[in-house]
Amino acid sequence: MTAARRALMAAAAATLLLMTGCASEPTRLALGTSRADALQQLGAPSAIYPLGSGERLQYSRAPMGTEVNNVDLDANGRVVSVRQELDGSMFDRTIQPGIWREADVLRTYGRPFEITRVGSFDGVIWTWRSPNPTARPGAA
Repeated sequence: MTAARRALMAAAAATLLLMTGCASEPTRLALGTSRADALQQLGAPSAIYPLGSGERLQYSRAPMGTEVNNVDLDANGRVVSVRQELDGSMFDRTIQPGIWREADVLRTYGRPFEITRVGSFDGVIWTWRSPNPTARPGAA
């Protein structure tokens, strides 16, 4: 295979990957889309969580990315909500110790980038990568 042919094939592959990435952006999914169509457009979710009257398909770009998109389906398997959770407003939804459990945090924000312990705190610290790392709690 010639160098020119390899370069052409690499460019075609890169273009295909870019086009696939645009087509599989969860926030572009239309409300009312069926579960089957959502899976066809977005691929397999990183996690699936049962909800009271449906389910959540979670598409996480973690641990290195800064997006966790939750696609909520109703009892009929239709998309009713699509949200990018790791944004500036995530700080407005305070995780309440003693009320929220690990499952609640995972269902909302997905797996963290890092889980650490420190000597001055009896517990674990979960860290996510934020698209706005300088955001203050409550800042938009």
